[in-house]
Amino acid sequence: MSEKRVFVSADHGLALIYFLQSQLVPRMVEAGTHVIMLVHEDLRVELEQKFGRDGLTFEGLRVAQAKAYARRSRELQWWLSFLGRVGGSNRINTRAMDSYVEQVWIEEPNRRRMFMPAGWGVIAGLRRSRLLRRAMLRAQELFTPDIYRDLFESFKPDLVVGSTPGWRLDRYLLREAAARGTPTTSVIVGWDNSSSYGLPGAGVEHVNSWSAIQAEELHLGSDWPRNRINVGGIPSYDGYFLKQWEIPRETYFQRHGLNPHRKLLSYACSFVSFSPSIQNVEALCRLVNSGTLAEPCQLLIRLHPNHFMDVRLFSDERDRISALAHEYPHVHVVEPVPLAGQLGHYSGEDSPEKASMMAHSDVFITVYSTMVVEAAIHGRPIISACIDMPGGWNWPRKYSLPLSSIGNWPTHDRFRQAGAGRIAQTESELRDAINEYLQQPQMDSENRLNFVKQEVTFVDGTAGHRTADFLVSLI
Repeated sequence: MSEKRVFVSADHGLALIYFLQSQLVPRMVEAGTHVIMLVHEDLRVELEQKFGRDGLTFEGLRVAQAKAYARRSRELQWWLSFLGRVGGSNRINTRAMDSYVEQVWIEEPNRRRMFMPAGWGVIAGLRRSRLLRRAMLRAQELFTPDIYRDLFESFKPDLVVGSTPGWRLDRYLLREAAARGTPTTSVIVGWDNSSSYGLPGAGVEHVNSWSAIQAEELHLGSDWPRNRINVGGIPSYDGYFLKQWEIPRETYFQRHGLNPHRKLLSYACSFVSFSPSIQNVEALCRLVNSGTLAEPCQLLIRLHPNHFMDVRLFSDERDRISALAHEYPHVHVVEPVPLAGQLGHYSGEDSPEKASMMAHSDVFITVYSTMVVEAAIHGRPIISACIDMPGGWNWPRKYSLPLSSIGNWPTHDRFRQAGAGRIAQTESELRDAINEYLQQPQMDSENRLNFVKQEVTFVDGTAGHRTADFLVSLI
């Protein structure tokens, strides 16, 4: 048959949004490509019902088999994955990777901690030597399973696309494809992926990035040849630019019981893995009810997907935030929409909620979340609230990072350098920044526009088409 076939691995919620909530997959199908999307088994039927069409097939990701394979030679595979993740070249800003090294040192069991000093030596070598980085990539090939043999033999794909270059369990699919001589490529789904993750987890030939900045991080940090990096933008945001998801203000306010006569402050919880958010939330609750803001305000708090993990620290903070909403007038909480299976609370069903929250906010507040980019797309004033919690999580063997110290992470630093928003490290600084934006909502607007163009490249809703055309061109 002349029909070309492409495997697409979408093993988490953000990847589903990237491929299915944009024009990426429809464009590929219209180009005569049969897309076989590998998804979590729990979602397969639901996705077939919602997105099924000629030219698009859903198959299982074999998550259970992949996890079982990961348990073989578990320690060796864990070390290869960890060292590869943090072993990117020091030619780029490595502070996000450095913090992950510190987190592992604190949180991993003693059987791994005892070898960590040797691991630091390997990391130092990887940061400095391209030869060592190449050796690390070859070492990963020792663990190439045969999980997807029947799918490869049945569909005979012409290309395999990973939602990461092997940083997650998609490493096994990509390694198996490379061993079979099937061309491979990856897309970058997350804003910070190219600076928070080091080396690919599989032999991937091409990669699609958001921007020239990401492309440079991939080239300098992970040794990708420049001619194998495509700048295609971020398809997940096309719906923002095309105004596809916004709920009318009156309807949105009614949904959450908001007062149409009060200014809306929105806070998106972020950075939960490294630091509590509760101190930021408490400060905002006090300010909204203190009478010290320039306008009468109300607060809408968006919980983070991590708040719904089976981790006591995170769930306790979620409960404390809910209690604050009951205690304080004019404070409301919104929860991300959950997905089935083990994919957490990232869902394409949530796109109208997110888009409307940002579009109708008078001031948007978070902790350097990716949502600073999304809020800038919506033209909203942005504040990164970085109030430190004394003692951090204050839990044995739980790593904490002061929020005042994270401004030098690569994406955070770009937000600051662009002047796209304000930084508040105390409650009084937070109050002053909110008041400035309430009184001058157009302040920093030009900086926000430039920031968006810098980070996402294409601002006309065509990233899905551009990325699809790139992927089809590789067949």
